Amino acid sequence: MNFELTEEQIAVRDAAREFAKAELLPGVIDRDTEAKFPAEQVKQMGELGFLGMMVDPKYNGGGMDTVSYVLAMEEISKIDASASVCMSVNNSLVCWGLEKYGTEEQKEKYLKPLATGEKIGAFCLSEPEAGSDATSQSTSAERSGDHYILNGTKNWITNGNTASIYLVIAQTDSSKGHKGISAFIVDRETEGFVVGRKEDKLGIRGSDTHSLMFSDAKVPAENRIGDEGFGFTFAMETLNGGRLGIAAQALGIASGAYELALAYSKERKAFGKPISQHQAIQFKLADMATEIEAARLLCIKAAWMKDQGMDYSQASAMAKLYASKVAMEVTVEAVQVHGGYGYVKEYHVERLMRDAKITQIYEGTSEIQKIVISRGLLR
Repeated sequence: MNFELTEEQIAVRDAAREFAKAELLPGVIDRDTEAKFPAEQVKQMGELGFLGMMVDPKYNGGGMDTVSYVLAMEEISKIDASASVCMSVNNSLVCWGLEKYGTEEQKEKYLKPLATGEKIGAFCLSEPEAGSDATSQSTSAERSGDHYILNGTKNWITNGNTASIYLVIAQTDSSKGHKGISAFIVDRETEGFVVGRKEDKLGIRGSDTHSLMFSDAKVPAENRIGDEGFGFTFAMETLNGGRLGIAAQALGIASGAYELALAYSKERKAFGKPISQHQAIQFKLADMATEIEAARLLCIKAAWMKDQGMDYSQASAMAKLYASKVAMEVTVEAVQVHGGYGYVKEYHVERLMRDAKITQIYEGTSEIQKIVISRGLLR
């Protein structure tokens, strides 16, 4: 087994690290306070190739491997998880789903501008009564000639107001249960489509999270992805990659908090010496570093399996389950290491702690990951 990164992977990681420190770090506290989407920074991410990293170059993508994507996600997430979740959705859910299952016409029209960041995408699965239970879709799509008529509401949609292209999961035949669910590409300009209110969130406050409403929205039949009834499979396959992206985000939040705690422990003095020389703090740092490294290995293994064309659904669920747990635990300890300073915005760790919680919720709660894992074990 070779644990050494390639030169290309190292270059991608370093480029993401430099960008995050130079462009995302300035103003990140203000964006969090004001719940302001990092529009200019996301535009730069597109120009640098971070929004279509794994897309084939013939569709304007970077043609990179998934390991490189995980490394870049970690570095971006260390600084600004609101920017990294936009990056995750565009890469893992929208671009990947379109490239894997879209027609050539759909790829030419939609994937190319998404891969460059010229346009941003959103993945629309969750509903008021159907979050983790993707089978309970109430949004309907009724065939009418060469169009479908969409009606319903989607909740908790990342990039909800920023996106121009939406992948929408809807029920086309309720009598067939999950086999009657289909997937559609919806343009922002579609008549009958309305972006609802922005959510006022605990963490990732710069992320653009909205509810979406469809009222007799007319979507061309040519915008359906795959056959009727393929939507559930499409959503589940796409979410495997989404879990990996969120695992990498959780890893980045944890490692960012750890790096801040480590640096602070060398500067802060108590009882005549830096607190890093007190065994109580040393033990905390040791535990944090060990847990982060374990999470990183799970993430990279899942990414490697995806690159090898292997079934990585269980591996991505394990990575997401463990990395999100580590993110929560490490950020809490980072606040503790900082003491009173950890409780104020200036030192960043309180924001990372708030950001960490969402990684245990979106792309399926921890309980959902355990279901995915146990199904793989018992298969």
